[in-house]
Amino acid sequence: MIQSETQETADSLFAITTLAGEADRFFYPVCKCVLDVSVSTLLLVLLSPLLILLAILIKLDSSGPVIYVQQRVGSRRRKRPGRLTTWEIRTFPFYKFRSMYHDVDQSPHQKYIKEFCQGGGARENGGRNIFKLRNDPRITPLGRILRKTSLDELPQLINVIRRDMSLVGPRPAPSYELAHYQKAHYERLAALPGITGVWQVHGRCRVRFEEMMRMDIDYVRRCSFWLDLKILLLTIPAVISGRGAE
Repeated sequence: MIQSETQETADSLFAITTLAGEADRFFYPVCKCVLDVSVSTLLLVLLSPLLILLAILIKLDSSGPVIYVQQRVGSRRRKRPGRLTTWEIRTFPFYKFRSMYHDVDQSPHQKYIKEFCQGGGARENGGRNIFKLRNDPRITPLGRILRKTSLDELPQLINVIRRDMSLVGPRPAPSYELAHYQKAHYERLAALPGITGVWQVHGRCRVRFEEMMRMDIDYVRRCSFWLDLKILLLTIPAVISGRGAE
């Protein structure tokens, strides 16, 4: 039932040099954890009939496992003496409903990520870069619908309950994306990765690489419980409209 992709990424420590106030260091992480676990658990229960239906449709659509597992790079907050916040960069199993044919070649996406990080990638009529492969033959007919509606992301609620991810935060990157980061880009990893975030509600895959980095780093620097709530509310119309989804 589960397809897995294994990639090795060296774990390391990354420290934010900005100082946090006492309330921010304690109350925000606690409130964020409570919100993440309670909302994710409730959604899994309420959406369980839909999840079962999608699993059946995926099995009928093409052979292979229902859940696709890929090793993604995220981070985990570590307590340190004083007011300096330290994040441990690590890999974790990232869950999605399978939207591609089983055992397809991943090298086209790796090549595309390299081009995107270097300022290239596919372009639409307006000349903007698109953070997705267009007309990807590896995607199943049902998979195109799952991606367009973001239903393929629902299994990540399990990642949130496991505390690998949060509801809101920078998207976790595959390890081959990090290979193209510059030193300043690593600051986007100084937060728990999320299912949704600033990038998703303001353009998603139609945002250039440097703009995506700027959005994520800006979120890391000013994240708060109220900003998370605002992003969650903005995610609803973004998903319904399918804006930026491919």
